[in-house]
Amino acid sequence: MKHSPPAPAGGSAWAPLRENTFRALWLAQFVSNTGGWMQTVGAQWLLVGHGAALVSLVQVAAGLPVLLLALPAGVLADLLDRRKLLLVMQTAMAAVASVLAVLALLGVLGPWVLLLLTFLLGCLTALNGPAWQALQPSLVPREQLRQASALGAVNMNVARAVGPALGGALVAGAGVGWTFALNAVSFLGILLVLLNRRTFGNAPRRGQEREQALAALRAGGRYVRSAPRVRRILLRNALFVPAAACLWALLPVTAVQRLDLGSAGYGVLLATVGVGAILGAGALPRLSARLGAGGMLAFAGTLIAGTLVVLAVTTNAVLAGLVLTLAGAAWVWGLSTLSAALQLELPNWVRARAGAFYLLVFQGGNALGALVWGQLAQHAGLTTALGASAALLGLGVLSLRRLPLLDGRVDPSLSDTWPEPQLIVEPAPKDGPVLVTVSYRVADDDVPAFVRAMGDVEASRRRTGASAWGLYRDAAEPDLFVETFTVTSWGEHPAQHHERYTGLDHEFENTARAFVRSEPLVTHAVMRRG
Repeated sequence: MKHSPPAPAGGSAWAPLRENTFRALWLAQFVSNTGGWMQTVGAQWLLVGHGAALVSLVQVAAGLPVLLLALPAGVLADLLDRRKLLLVMQTAMAAVASVLAVLALLGVLGPWVLLLLTFLLGCLTALNGPAWQALQPSLVPREQLRQASALGAVNMNVARAVGPALGGALVAGAGVGWTFALNAVSFLGILLVLLNRRTFGNAPRRGQEREQALAALRAGGRYVRSAPRVRRILLRNALFVPAAACLWALLPVTAVQRLDLGSAGYGVLLATVGVGAILGAGALPRLSARLGAGGMLAFAGTLIAGTLVVLAVTTNAVLAGLVLTLAGAAWVWGLSTLSAALQLELPNWVRARAGAFYLLVFQGGNALGALVWGQLAQHAGLTTALGASAALLGLGVLSLRRLPLLDGRVDPSLSDTWPEPQLIVEPAPKDGPVLVTVSYRVADDDVPAFVRAMGDVEASRRRTGASAWGLYRDAAEPDLFVETFTVTSWGEHPAQHHERYTGLDHEFENTARAFVRSEPLVTHAVMRRG
């Protein structure tokens, strides 16, 4: 099987910032992320006296909604105008943050109300996430996606440094309520950028039939099930994120119990993560070219595991800051490797839906990992929890030998080479299911190679919409093969031709047809009802 060549490096680590819209959104996102981390510090500090388990629930409440809402959010982001969807979500998040601020400033914000409102913010973030993630490929050239992914991680981690430092100072000097208030204001930048941009690349074509929500959800699931490289990216995500989540979930407890730091010291400690993130992003292009995707994941996992081990045994804040610098770089390397691999793989029609599966694994892994590590620290001790997560990360690194990211780069751009079906009667979009048959004549010597090639065709048909597929050999005419596949509706079948059929799908079909002696015969049959 052939693949398109690897994408070029795309210039320096900072090249995507030359794109005006990417730069404006990146800066606005940095302000918003900074506000979010200020709020997280305020929330965790408000709960730190209640024990490690309750502190870890802040991260659980923020991330758990993804398990419920990521997939529906991915459907919405692919079917609706992403700009309008983001405007609604960002406005709603600003409103919830404002409620948190008012309650905190009035002194009536209890622990469980705080967690409930944090959960609501998490729900809105989950609905916002797939649309936000799907923006990136429309803002930068394809060859800069890896750098753009790294800059996204840098954005989060520098905000992780600046936000807690500011948040710690605010908590110490003015009180927790002001961290919530500034977070509410921080959404304004993104709202202003979105108001000045009409669309983000998912406007439907003229005359294009809009997918139904449930059908779109099923189509996204079929795509992921039939895309081996996407499934492997999700697996590597699941083997990296939940274990690494221990670092972020238990760092405030580590700062208090082992390093004897106050809120300002905790903010400074997190600032070292931001420094590491910046250094890591700068080194990413050269390091990635030398180590490859698998090597980057192994290096990142090893560094974070080592950081956890050091934090489990040291009481020296300076040493902790040094290893957290390495962890900041490693976090950028790991996340940018996985995120870029996914974005390079996905065609636009399913980008948000498949991205929702990624967010489901990432945010769900963060939330569930934080819950597990918090409970373990509460009942078995902080050192045990940090050591266990380091061991789990080490096992993930070792598993890369047997479960690496799959090689090969593909071009997910659309191909218009599938011919239009010749019909006398045009079915209605909701008519179906539709049975498509393709008859091939194959010489006996070419049968084994043809059957192997049709395995790739099967995956292609299922990715683009087939709910069932089969390949049959005629018992009376052994050179006759009949491919059958079923699509749930006539409206979805033309989408296979125009919105979902990529250059890779065309390549698979050409490879199989190279063994065919004459032009295949194609039929379309629509189920008759009543």
